[in-house]
Amino acid sequence: MSRSHNGRGAQRRVHNRFFELSHELRDDFLNYCISEGEDPEAIKTNYIDVFPKSFVNKVESPDVRMEYSANPYQGCEHGCVYCYARNSHEYWGFGAGLDFEKNILVKKNAPELLEQTLQKKSWQGNTIVLSGNTDCYQPIERKLKITRQCLEVLLKWKHPVGIITKNSLILRDLDLLKEMAKLNTIAVHVSINSLSEVTRRLVEPRTASIKQRLKAVEVLSDNGIPVNAMIAPIIPSLNSHEILPIIKKVTDLGAVSIAHTVVRLNGQIALLFEDWARKVIPDKADRILSLIAQCHGGKLNDSRWGTRMRGDGPVAQQIRDTVALGKKKYLKGKSMPKLDSSHYLQLKDPQMRLF
Repeated sequence: MSRSHNGRGAQRRVHNRFFELSHELRDDFLNYCISEGEDPEAIKTNYIDVFPKSFVNKVESPDVRMEYSANPYQGCEHGCVYCYARNSHEYWGFGAGLDFEKNILVKKNAPELLEQTLQKKSWQGNTIVLSGNTDCYQPIERKLKITRQCLEVLLKWKHPVGIITKNSLILRDLDLLKEMAKLNTIAVHVSINSLSEVTRRLVEPRTASIKQRLKAVEVLSDNGIPVNAMIAPIIPSLNSHEILPIIKKVTDLGAVSIAHTVVRLNGQIALLFEDWARKVIPDKADRILSLIAQCHGGKLNDSRWGTRMRGDGPVAQQIRDTVALGKKKYLKGKSMPKLDSSHYLQLKDPQMRLF
Protein backbone atom coordinates (compact mmCIF):
# COMPACT_ATOMS: atom_id res chain seq x y z
CA MET A 1 0.00 0.00 0.00
CA SER A 2 1.16 3.51 -0.78
CA ARG A 3 -0.96 6.25 0.73
CA SER A 4 -0.24 9.90 0.03
CA HIS A 5 -2.21 10.87 3.15
CA ASN A 6 -2.16 8.32 5.94
CA GLY A 7 -5.29 8.18 8.04
CA ARG A 8 -7.41 9.70 5.28
CA GLY A 9 -9.72 8.06 2.78
CA ALA A 10 -9.33 10.37 -0.21
CA GLN A 11 -5.73 10.62 -1.36
CA ARG A 12 -6.04 13.90 -3.22
CA ARG A 13 -7.97 17.11 -3.56
CA VAL A 14 -10.28 17.52 -6.52
CA HIS A 15 -11.60 20.69 -8.10
CA ASN A 16 -15.06 21.97 -7.29
CA ARG A 17 -17.28 21.49 -10.36
CA PHE A 18 -19.26 24.62 -9.56
CA PHE A 19 -16.29 26.97 -9.78
CA GLU A 20 -15.26 28.15 -13.22
CA LEU A 21 -11.80 29.56 -13.86
CA SER A 22 -13.27 33.06 -13.78
CA HIS A 23 -14.36 32.65 -10.16
CA GLU A 24 -12.13 33.53 -7.25
CA LEU A 25 -12.08 30.95 -4.45
CA ARG A 26 -11.35 32.67 -1.16
CA ASP A 27 -10.34 30.81 1.98
CA ASP A 28 -9.33 33.76 4.15
CA PHE A 29 -12.14 32.84 6.55
CA LEU A 30 -9.98 29.83 7.47
CA ASN A 31 -6.94 31.90 8.34
CA TYR A 32 -7.70 31.73 12.04
CA CYS A 33 -6.55 28.11 12.04
CA ILE A 34 -3.49 28.42 9.78
CA SER A 35 -0.34 30.11 11.05
CA GLU A 36 1.87 32.15 8.72
CA GLY A 37 4.10 29.92 6.68
CA GLU A 38 2.34 26.75 7.81
CA ASP A 39 1.37 24.17 5.20
CA PRO A 40 -2.44 23.80 5.21
CA GLU A 41 -1.92 20.08 4.55
CA ALA A 42 -0.42 19.78 8.01
CA ILE A 43 -3.67 20.88 9.66
CA LYS A 44 -5.48 17.83 10.95
CA THR A 45 -9.10 18.95 10.76
CA ASN A 46 -10.80 22.35 10.61
CA TYR A 47 -14.11 22.85 12.41
CA ILE A 48 -16.10 25.77 11.05
CA ASP A 49 -19.26 27.12 12.66
CA VAL A 50 -22.12 27.74 10.25
CA PHE A 51 -25.54 29.15 11.01
CA PRO A 52 -28.24 27.63 8.79
CA LYS A 53 -31.81 28.92 8.88
CA SER A 54 -33.27 25.41 8.79
CA PHE A 55 -32.12 21.99 9.92
CA VAL A 56 -34.66 19.37 8.80
CA ASN A 57 -34.53 18.62 5.08
CA LYS A 58 -37.11 16.98 2.82
CA VAL A 59 -35.59 13.99 1.00
CA GLU A 60 -36.68 13.91 -2.63
CA SER A 61 -34.71 10.87 -3.82
CA PRO A 62 -36.92 7.86 -4.62
CA ASP A 63 -33.96 5.56 -3.88
CA VAL A 64 -33.65 6.57 -0.24
CA ARG A 65 -36.12 5.19 2.28
CA MET A 66 -36.57 8.30 4.35
CA GLU A 67 -38.79 11.36 4.15
CA TYR A 68 -36.74 13.81 6.19
CA SER A 69 -33.11 14.00 7.22
CA ALA A 70 -31.11 16.23 9.55
CA ASN A 71 -27.34 16.54 9.70
CA PRO A 72 -25.59 18.28 12.62
CA TYR A 73 -22.34 18.29 10.62
CA GLN A 74 -21.46 18.77 6.94
CA GLY A 75 -18.36 16.94 5.84
CA CYS A 76 -17.19 13.89 7.75
CA GLU A 77 -13.90 13.05 9.37
CA HIS A 78 -14.55 9.32 9.05
CA GLY A 79 -13.06 9.60 5.56
CA CYS A 80 -14.88 6.70 3.88
CA VAL A 81 -13.46 6.81 0.38
CA TYR A 82 -16.70 5.68 -1.31
CA CYS A 83 -19.02 8.13 0.52
CA TYR A 84 -21.78 9.51 -1.72
CA ALA A 85 -22.07 12.57 0.54
CA ARG A 86 -18.69 13.90 -0.56
CA ASN A 87 -20.28 15.67 -3.52
CA SER A 88 -22.49 17.74 -1.22
CA HIS A 89 -19.41 19.51 0.12
CA GLU A 90 -19.07 21.28 -3.20
CA TYR A 91 -22.24 23.26 -2.46
CA TRP A 92 -20.36 24.82 0.46
CA GLY A 93 -17.40 25.84 -1.69
CA PHE A 94 -15.13 22.90 -0.87
CA GLY A 95 -13.94 19.87 -2.80
CA ALA A 96 -15.23 16.32 -2.51
CA GLY A 97 -11.80 14.87 -1.72
CA LEU A 98 -9.62 15.77 1.24
CA ASP A 99 -11.67 18.92 1.86
CA PHE A 100 -14.66 16.76 2.78
CA GLU A 101 -12.64 15.07 5.53
CA LYS A 102 -10.65 18.06 6.74
CA ASN A 103 -13.17 20.92 6.73
CA ILE A 104 -16.15 20.02 8.93
CA LEU A 105 -19.03 22.48 9.08
CA VAL A 106 -20.67 22.54 12.50
CA LYS A 107 -24.33 23.49 13.12
CA LYS A 108 -24.36 24.46 16.78
CA ASN A 109 -27.86 25.90 16.48
CA ALA A 110 -29.25 22.58 15.22
CA PRO A 111 -31.16 21.71 18.45
CA GLU A 112 -32.95 25.09 18.44
CA LEU A 113 -33.84 24.79 14.76
CA LEU A 114 -35.08 21.24 15.32
CA GLU A 115 -37.39 22.32 18.11
CA GLN A 116 -38.73 25.13 15.95
CA THR A 117 -39.66 22.56 13.32
CA LEU A 118 -41.42 20.32 15.84
CA GLN A 119 -43.42 23.27 17.13
CA LYS A 120 -44.87 24.16 13.72
CA LYS A 121 -48.58 23.59 13.36
CA SER A 122 -48.01 22.06 9.94
CA TRP A 123 -45.53 19.44 11.14
CA GLN A 124 -47.15 15.99 11.24
CA GLY A 125 -44.57 13.94 13.10
CA ASN A 126 -42.86 12.29 10.14
CA THR A 127 -39.76 10.34 11.13
CA ILE A 128 -36.58 12.42 10.98
CA VAL A 129 -33.38 10.54 10.20
CA LEU A 130 -30.15 11.84 11.72
CA SER A 131 -27.22 11.28 9.35
CA GLY A 132 -29.06 11.10 6.07
CA ASN A 133 -25.92 12.68 4.62
CA THR A 134 -22.99 12.68 7.06
CA ASP A 135 -22.49 10.74 10.30
CA CYS A 136 -23.96 12.47 13.34
CA TYR A 137 -21.56 10.52 15.59
CA GLN A 138 -18.33 11.43 13.84
CA PRO A 139 -15.37 12.20 16.16
CA ILE A 140 -16.16 15.87 16.94
CA GLU A 141 -19.55 14.83 18.39
CA ARG A 142 -17.74 13.45 21.43
CA LYS A 143 -16.82 17.03 22.33
CA LEU A 144 -19.69 19.13 20.99
CA LYS A 145 -22.65 16.81 21.78
CA ILE A 146 -24.91 18.43 19.19
CA THR A 147 -26.45 15.08 18.29
CA ARG A 148 -27.18 14.35 21.93
CA GLN A 149 -28.87 17.74 22.30
CA CYS A 150 -31.02 16.95 19.25
CA LEU A 151 -32.00 13.61 20.77
CA GLU A 152 -32.97 15.38 23.98
CA VAL A 153 -35.30 17.63 21.97
CA LEU A 154 -36.79 14.62 20.15
CA LEU A 155 -37.33 12.75 23.41
CA LYS A 156 -38.90 15.81 25.00
CA TRP A 157 -41.41 15.94 22.14
CA LYS A 158 -41.72 12.13 21.92
CA HIS A 159 -40.95 12.37 18.23
CA PRO A 160 -39.91 9.41 16.02
CA VAL A 161 -36.29 9.41 14.86
CA GLY A 162 -33.95 7.16 12.93
CA ILE A 163 -30.17 7.21 13.33
CA ILE A 164 -27.61 6.05 10.78
CA THR A 165 -24.05 5.64 12.06
CA LYS A 166 -20.87 3.60 11.93
CA ASN A 167 -19.56 4.90 15.24
CA SER A 168 -19.96 3.20 18.60
CA LEU A 169 -20.19 6.64 20.23
CA ILE A 170 -23.94 6.13 19.93
CA LEU A 171 -23.73 4.04 23.12
CA ARG A 172 -22.97 7.23 25.05
CA ASP A 173 -26.60 8.19 24.51
CA LEU A 174 -28.04 4.86 25.55
CA ASP A 175 -30.02 6.52 28.36
CA LEU A 176 -31.99 8.61 25.86
CA LEU A 177 -32.40 5.79 23.36
CA LYS A 178 -33.83 3.45 25.99
CA GLU A 179 -36.51 5.99 26.89
CA MET A 180 -37.33 6.42 23.20
CA ALA A 181 -37.56 2.65 22.74
CA LYS A 182 -40.28 2.52 25.41
CA LEU A 183 -42.33 4.82 23.17
CA ASN A 184 -41.38 3.03 19.94
CA THR A 185 -39.91 6.25 18.55
CA ILE A 186 -36.35 5.10 17.75
CA ALA A 187 -34.71 2.96 15.08
CA VAL A 188 -30.94 2.61 14.69
CA HIS A 189 -29.14 1.67 11.49
CA VAL A 190 -25.53 0.58 12.06
CA SER A 191 -23.27 0.38 9.02
CA ILE A 192 -21.13 -2.77 8.98
CA ASN A 193 -19.79 -3.71 5.56
CA SER A 194 -16.93 -5.95 6.66
CA LEU A 195 -15.81 -8.12 9.55
CA SER A 196 -12.16 -7.47 8.66
CA GLU A 197 -10.21 -4.71 10.37
CA VAL A 198 -7.81 -4.72 7.43
CA THR A 199 -10.62 -3.87 5.03
CA ARG A 200 -12.13 -1.37 7.46
CA ARG A 201 -8.85 0.52 7.76
CA LEU A 202 -8.48 0.63 3.99
CA VAL A 203 -11.86 2.15 3.12
CA GLU A 204 -13.02 3.76 6.40
CA PRO A 205 -9.85 4.98 8.09
CA ARG A 206 -11.33 7.04 10.96
CA THR A 207 -14.45 5.06 11.82
CA ALA A 208 -15.00 2.93 14.91
CA SER A 209 -13.47 -0.54 14.78
CA ILE A 210 -15.55 -3.49 13.64
CA LYS A 211 -15.39 -4.88 17.17
CA GLN A 212 -16.87 -1.68 18.60
CA ARG A 213 -19.61 -1.53 15.96
CA LEU A 214 -20.61 -5.11 16.66
CA LYS A 215 -20.69 -4.24 20.35
CA ALA A 216 -23.03 -1.36 19.53
CA VAL A 217 -25.41 -3.75 17.72
CA GLU A 218 -25.38 -6.09 20.71
CA VAL A 219 -25.83 -3.47 23.44
CA LEU A 220 -28.56 -1.60 21.58
CA SER A 221 -30.44 -4.83 20.86
CA ASP A 222 -30.10 -6.03 24.45
CA ASN A 223 -31.73 -2.78 25.57
CA GLY A 224 -34.77 -3.16 23.33
CA ILE A 225 -33.62 -0.70 20.67
CA PRO A 226 -34.34 -2.07 17.16
CA VAL A 227 -31.21 -2.33 14.99
CA ASN A 228 -30.95 -2.60 11.24
CA ALA A 229 -27.48 -3.59 10.05
CA MET A 230 -26.50 -1.88 6.82
CA ILE A 231 -24.11 -3.82 4.61
CA ALA A 232 -23.35 -0.71 2.66
CA PRO A 233 -21.77 -0.37 0.33
CA ILE A 234 -20.93 -3.78 -1.07
CA ILE A 235 -17.82 -3.45 -3.24
CA PRO A 236 -17.42 -6.44 -5.59
CA SER A 237 -14.24 -8.44 -4.94
CA LEU A 238 -13.39 -6.35 -1.87
CA ASN A 239 -16.13 -7.22 0.65
CA SER A 240 -18.77 -9.04 -1.41
CA HIS A 241 -17.56 -12.42 -0.12
CA GLU A 242 -18.48 -11.33 3.43
CA ILE A 243 -22.23 -10.87 2.93
CA LEU A 244 -23.40 -14.11 4.58
CA PRO A 245 -20.88 -14.01 7.47
CA ILE A 246 -21.92 -10.41 8.24
CA ILE A 247 -25.63 -11.25 8.23
CA LYS A 248 -25.07 -14.23 10.53
CA LYS A 249 -22.91 -12.21 12.93
CA VAL A 250 -25.21 -9.20 13.28
CA THR A 251 -28.34 -11.32 13.66
CA ASP A 252 -26.61 -13.43 16.32
CA LEU A 253 -26.04 -10.14 18.17
CA GLY A 254 -29.68 -9.11 17.93
CA ALA A 255 -30.17 -7.14 14.70
CA VAL A 256 -33.73 -7.58 13.42
CA SER A 257 -33.12 -6.40 9.87
CA ILE A 258 -30.40 -5.92 7.26
CA ALA A 259 -30.14 -3.72 4.20
CA HIS A 260 -27.55 -3.39 1.46
CA THR A 261 -26.43 -1.14 -1.36
CA VAL A 262 -23.98 -1.71 -4.18
CA VAL A 263 -21.23 0.90 -4.25
CA ARG A 264 -22.10 3.83 -6.51
CA LEU A 265 -19.41 6.30 -7.48
CA ASN A 266 -21.48 9.35 -8.30
CA GLY A 267 -20.11 12.77 -9.20
CA GLN A 268 -16.49 13.24 -8.18
CA ILE A 269 -16.39 9.98 -6.22
CA ALA A 270 -15.43 7.90 -9.27
CA LEU A 271 -12.27 9.96 -9.72
CA LEU A 272 -11.43 9.76 -6.01
CA PHE A 273 -12.13 6.05 -5.70
CA GLU A 274 -10.06 5.09 -8.73
CA ASP A 275 -7.16 7.22 -7.50
CA TRP A 276 -7.46 5.59 -4.05
CA ALA A 277 -7.65 2.05 -5.48
CA ARG A 278 -4.55 2.46 -7.66
CA LYS A 279 -2.55 3.92 -4.76
CA VAL A 280 -3.76 1.75 -1.88
CA ILE A 281 -4.67 -1.62 -3.45
CA PRO A 282 -2.92 -1.54 -6.84
CA ASP A 283 -2.93 -5.33 -7.26
CA LYS A 284 -6.74 -5.45 -6.97
CA ALA A 285 -7.64 -2.12 -8.53
CA ASP A 286 -8.36 -3.22 -12.11
CA ARG A 287 -10.57 -6.13 -11.07
CA ILE A 288 -12.57 -4.13 -8.52
CA LEU A 289 -13.10 -1.19 -10.87
CA SER A 290 -14.17 -3.52 -13.66
CA LEU A 291 -16.71 -5.33 -11.47
CA ILE A 292 -18.14 -2.03 -10.19
CA ALA A 293 -18.59 -0.87 -13.79
CA GLN A 294 -20.34 -4.14 -14.63
CA CYS A 295 -22.90 -3.29 -11.94
CA HIS A 296 -23.66 0.10 -13.47
CA GLY A 297 -24.02 -0.23 -17.22
CA GLY A 298 -20.29 -0.21 -17.88
CA LYS A 299 -19.60 3.05 -16.03
CA LEU A 300 -18.18 3.87 -12.61
CA ASN A 301 -20.39 6.93 -12.33
CA ASP A 302 -24.04 5.88 -12.28
CA SER A 303 -26.83 8.31 -11.37
CA ARG A 304 -29.80 6.41 -12.79
CA TRP A 305 -32.84 6.51 -10.53
CA GLY A 306 -33.97 3.10 -9.42
CA THR A 307 -30.73 1.26 -10.21
CA ARG A 308 -27.89 3.44 -8.93
CA MET A 309 -27.97 1.98 -5.40
CA ARG A 310 -28.71 -1.68 -6.23
CA GLY A 311 -26.97 -1.98 -9.61
CA ASP A 312 -27.90 -4.19 -12.53
CA GLY A 313 -26.32 -7.01 -14.50
CA PRO A 314 -25.04 -10.45 -13.39
CA VAL A 315 -22.67 -9.20 -10.66
CA ALA A 316 -25.32 -7.07 -8.98
CA GLN A 317 -27.84 -9.90 -9.29
CA GLN A 318 -25.43 -12.29 -7.59
CA ILE A 319 -25.12 -9.80 -4.71
CA ARG A 320 -28.90 -9.50 -4.41
CA ASP A 321 -29.31 -13.27 -4.44
CA THR A 322 -26.75 -13.68 -1.69
CA VAL A 323 -28.43 -11.04 0.46
CA ALA A 324 -31.82 -12.69 -0.11
CA LEU A 325 -30.37 -16.04 0.94
CA GLY A 326 -28.96 -14.50 4.12
CA LYS A 327 -32.29 -12.91 4.99
CA LYS A 328 -34.13 -16.18 4.43
CA LYS A 329 -31.67 -18.13 6.55
CA TYR A 330 -31.07 -15.75 9.45
CA LEU A 331 -33.92 -13.20 9.55
CA LYS A 332 -37.09 -15.19 9.05
CA GLY A 333 -39.99 -13.51 10.82
CA LYS A 334 -37.95 -10.47 11.88
CA SER A 335 -38.31 -6.86 10.74
CA MET A 336 -37.87 -3.27 11.87
CA PRO A 337 -40.95 -1.87 13.65
CA LYS A 338 -42.95 1.02 12.26
CA LEU A 339 -42.24 4.00 14.49
CA ASP A 340 -45.05 5.63 16.46
CA SER A 341 -45.83 9.33 15.95
CA SER A 342 -49.04 9.35 18.05
CA HIS A 343 -47.20 10.36 21.25
CA TYR A 344 -45.85 13.45 19.53
CA LEU A 345 -49.18 14.41 17.96
CA GLN A 346 -50.99 14.06 21.30
CA LEU A 347 -48.33 16.11 23.06
CA LYS A 348 -48.48 18.86 20.45
CA ASP A 349 -52.29 18.89 20.35
CA PRO A 350 -53.93 17.45 23.49
CA GLN A 351 -57.32 17.50 21.72
CA MET A 352 -56.03 14.60 19.60
CA ARG A 353 -56.61 12.37 22.63
CA LEU A 354 -60.35 12.80 22.13
CA PHE A 355 -60.22 10.84 18.86
